[in-house]
Amino acid sequence: MSNSPMDKAKGKAKEMTGKVTGDRRKEAEGKTDQAKGKAKDAMDRAKGMKDSMGDKD
Repeated sequence: MSNSPMDKAKGKAKEMTGKVTGDRRKEAEGKTDQAKGKAKDAMDRAKGMKDSMGDKD
């Protein structure tokens, strides 16, 4: 199982901290973590679709 929900939550927290403190680097790191979480979700969905189709070879 993937950590994507945790990655997204951690990223959101970093982004908000960066916004509040004016730390643009922290804000950017948060956005990057959120993107990683979304990418992991997409990969998990693609793998699930592939698995559900079975091996056709």
